[in-house]
Amino acid sequence: MKKNYSALNLLLAVLFINLFVLALPAIGAPAREFYELKVYSLKTKEQEDRVEAYLKNAYLPAMHRAGVSKVGVFKPIGNDTARTRKIYVMVPMKSLDQLTKLPQALQKDKQYAQAGADYINAAYNNPPYTRMESIIIQAFEMMPQMAMPTLKGSKSERVYELRSYEGHTEKIYQNKVQMFNQGGEVNIFKNLGFNAVFYGEVIAGSTMPNLMYMTTFEDRPTRDAKWKSFSNDPAWKVLSAKPEYKNNVSKNVTLFLRPVEFSDI
Repeated sequence: MKKNYSALNLLLAVLFINLFVLALPAIGAPAREFYELKVYSLKTKEQEDRVEAYLKNAYLPAMHRAGVSKVGVFKPIGNDTARTRKIYVMVPMKSLDQLTKLPQALQKDKQYAQAGADYINAAYNNPPYTRMESIIIQAFEMMPQMAMPTLKGSKSERVYELRSYEGHTEKIYQNKVQMFNQGGEVNIFKNLGFNAVFYGEVIAGSTMPNLMYMTTFEDRPTRDAKWKSFSNDPAWKVLSAKPEYKNNVSKNVTLFLRPVEFSDI
């Protein structure tokens, strides 16, 4: 009887150790971040200047004081000639709880209220923007935290490519998410040096279901060369040829952005 108990105890101990070892990667894995992507729509150069001044002098310093050290501010390349001007603001957060508490932190920040008075106290007949959209994104499993671009050149020449992949249905959309993660698409981008800032699932936004990601390049020729190498990459050819990943994107929107001088990202 004692021998049977000893054998059983040994078996249970081995099973416990195996389960603990299997759980170690999950325990040690960094938590998936969240990103708020604000999109300002602007009619005039005056509105653009007012929002940009607010972001530079009030919003980013307030975010830094609130514990958000890196905030990205971007404009579409060719913004000056567009009918509707845009400004994109990316705010990385550790949790959704942080997202809900940031407005409260701003309301209590006296420096923010003073520096951003023109924007905050704008009259109804002289608003600083036409409309503002907020998109909430959760980072992918394969890239749970944002990465800073390792670019050396001038910000005025850089190209940040923001891509949005919409799905026909929730299930088909999840298939594209799986293709990026378990399928290996994220690793292909990494191996080819696409300098990604983030990959993520849109959990709240105007176009759903949807995933978004941002890659960065020194300039437009570098961007074009990288995408050519991606199209010719053997690993991508194998992945894209798999029948289980066919027809999993209904719409692809590509935006070419450039960071403003005071952008942290």
